[in-house]
Amino acid sequence: MKQVNVGIIGAGRIGKLHAENLSLIPSIRLVGISDLYADAIQPWATALGFTQITHNYMDLIDNPDIEAIFVCSPTDTHKDVIIEAAKQKKHIFCEKPISFSLKDTEEILREVEQNKVKFQVGFNRRFDHNFKAVKKALLDGTIGELHSVKVTSRDPMAPPIDYVKGSGGLFMDMAIHDFDMLRFIVDSEVEEIYVRGACRIDPEIGKCGDIDTAISLVTFKNGVIGTVDNSRKAVYGYDQRIEVFGEHGGITTDNDTDNTLKVSTAAGVVSEKPKYFFLERYKDTYVDESILFIECILNDLEPEITGYDGLQAELLAHAANLSLKENRPVKISEVSKLYTNA
Repeated sequence: MKQVNVGIIGAGRIGKLHAENLSLIPSIRLVGISDLYADAIQPWATALGFTQITHNYMDLIDNPDIEAIFVCSPTDTHKDVIIEAAKQKKHIFCEKPISFSLKDTEEILREVEQNKVKFQVGFNRRFDHNFKAVKKALLDGTIGELHSVKVTSRDPMAPPIDYVKGSGGLFMDMAIHDFDMLRFIVDSEVEEIYVRGACRIDPEIGKCGDIDTAISLVTFKNGVIGTVDNSRKAVYGYDQRIEVFGEHGGITTDNDTDNTLKVSTAAGVVSEKPKYFFLERYKDTYVDESILFIECILNDLEPEITGYDGLQAELLAHAANLSLKENRPVKISEVSKLYTNA
């Protein structure tokens, strides 16, 4: 079996997750991994089969044996990493967001296009078995013309304040997945977004200039109306649901649980809480997105989730921030013009 030689840049939580998943895929050969704490990860990385473990990501980019790079480092490093990798003709898988700056993202995408390398963004939720089933039902015409979509996305607990400070904010860090999911389900571009948000969970998040609770009203160019319900803390677990409604009825998805056991007594009806966090809920999606990326390299195909998708989700996140700041609906074209004139 032909294999693709892979390097991973960044060995934090998501980098380690990718590394462990990739080690199980026969069409992938793990070659190198870089991290500022390379010495600390050496035993773990060696056990997975990495032969190059380094502090300097350029060691991987300059390695002629490495064909593809997984960018799992902090977002503020993405621009330099991706541009250098593209110049060396490495295919690139990038965790979201591509960058915090629309200008930087546009520059990144130009470099990727000029060097004709594969580029896939890590919107893994498109691979979730529930959400794929919703998409298929819509394509099959099960409920006819789509009228509205509601995405519920709530974390089980607020992140540490140090994480919040470098996250890019709720819309860029968390809701960006949900904005991409809306585009995936509706299959149309967004016309306008209007956001209401607040700090209802942790006042320290507010002191960082961020929010922890938000409702986004999204209007699409094809007339569909969408909503995103975000919270940084759902005490019952990781709440990830979608509801779609159309001319012939509706479709809903429930949360995944560890089992479907339901106990009914005079005291009440009790069932399992949702899976606790994204590592449990979306475990298989990380494998599936990686397999698709490698297949695109081996078969010279265009990834299904491109840099364009990453850019559109970032536009929505920036528009959401502007809407929150100025307390008004914001058209996506307005944000595009602001970027163009910057």
